[in-house]
Amino acid sequence: MDNDNIIILNDDEGNEVEFEFLDLIPYRGKEYVVLLPTSDDADEVVILQLEEADDETESYLSVDNELTLQAVFEIFKEKAKDTFNFVD
Repeated sequence: MDNDNIIILNDDEGNEVEFEFLDLIPYRGKEYVVLLPTSDDADEVVILQLEEADDETESYLSVDNELTLQAVFEIFKEKAKDTFNFVD
């Protein structure tokens, strides 16, 4: 794993969690990051909405809309089909 692709985020309790950045997906005028937790038991990606502030900082928002999550994941699966073995 390339350390340049590691993003550290804080969870709801303030704990640091490491993710591998997999892709940035534009969808309906917004951008979504696809992340994979670096823990050994991780088998699902995390999709968060990217929000950029005026001062060039970034924040990541959870996505509550299941249709948006599914659409972004489908785009990611198509782009990454040669890299990952997806299980339906």
